[in-house]
Amino acid sequence: MRPILKSSKLANVCYDIRGPVLDRARQMEEEGQYIIKLNIGNPASFGFDAPEEILQDVIHNLSAASGYCDSKGLFAARKAIMHYTQQKRVKDVRMEDIYIGNGVSELIVMAMQALLNTGDEVLVPSPDYPLWTAAVVLAGGTARHYVCDEQSGWLPDLDDIRSKVNSNTRAIAIINPNNPTGALYPDEMLFEIIEIARQHQLIVYADEIYDKVLYDGAEHTSIASLADDVLFVTLNGLSKNYRAAGFRSGWAVVSGTKQYARDYIAGLTMLASMRLCANVPSQFGIQTALGGYQSINDLVLPTGRLMRQRDLAWKLLTDIPGVSCVKPSAAMYLFPCLDPKMYPIEDDEQFVLDLLLEEKVLVVQGSGFNWPRPDHFRVVFLPNSDDLTEALGRVADFLGRYRKRHRT
Repeated sequence: MRPILKSSKLANVCYDIRGPVLDRARQMEEEGQYIIKLNIGNPASFGFDAPEEILQDVIHNLSAASGYCDSKGLFAARKAIMHYTQQKRVKDVRMEDIYIGNGVSELIVMAMQALLNTGDEVLVPSPDYPLWTAAVVLAGGTARHYVCDEQSGWLPDLDDIRSKVNSNTRAIAIINPNNPTGALYPDEMLFEIIEIARQHQLIVYADEIYDKVLYDGAEHTSIASLADDVLFVTLNGLSKNYRAAGFRSGWAVVSGTKQYARDYIAGLTMLASMRLCANVPSQFGIQTALGGYQSINDLVLPTGRLMRQRDLAWKLLTDIPGVSCVKPSAAMYLFPCLDPKMYPIEDDEQFVLDLLLEEKVLVVQGSGFNWPRPDHFRVVFLPNSDDLTEALGRVADFLGRYRKRHRT
């Protein structure tokens, strides 16, 4: 028989957060080896449980969740999301502007499928959450990566963005707070991005899934709150702020110049209808999550577990010779840099595989986030302090041996 090949559309698609190195880690676990996983931002795996009141609301309403709901989502859930957008000062959001999906991931794919024709381009950050690049490519578009500048705290390079806009550019995506860098964008930066979008009639897609995971008293501004003469699609959900990643419950909010986007919005609505609806049980948790006690605020205090682990992981990494790292202002990740003179890495996937094989610690290489050089990797700081100390001690041992092997 002739070989059965995957679609050519997948040729430039990667999702190395769950890629070949993870497959090898699973094999090692099946052999009885214990792997310390610093690769996936899955709060529940590390003892960060969803608030009990959310679980109880879902359980209480299971008997009402057997059938399909409206393709855009339950009324009460969308009403709560509408109120949340008002709290974030986003203007003129109505019920029909809100789409609930099976996580933000599904909604990103839908948003790109509804927009892009072959040859269209979307400006995507580098580094990025790789689903953004993948969704653009699968929709037939081209992801044009604009640089986020490590020397400026990983803020987008505005000149680089401007240089990459052309007649095929349809939109710009921002991830704020950022995964994988933990950067939080100031209002001045957001205004500049809006101005670029305004001048070139671009849609602004804002992935704001970490908008409550903020440290050191930082505050998050939703970019859609800063203008109403640009089209915005803002994405958020329960996965991170409410530690309910497995619920797969996210939402997209359309705001701004909706009157000029009726056809695009009709396309989004069509795609929402084609998948019938998002999973219904988890939608019963949205109203309670957004309107209830915000326990994430306790976790990000100086005495809170998330902030303590951020500080610990950052110190342990930056104490290693030749390792530097911008301290994240938000989210759950560190994106350390390896001095190329001390660590002359040519293949960063092989580098993290070697780390896995030698030290049984799993991280994700920087190229998995569409970073162009083999000098970064991402660390999740969700494991408890003892596990973080053990894991990053092993990383330090591995890097020490690496330096000796490559000493010139």
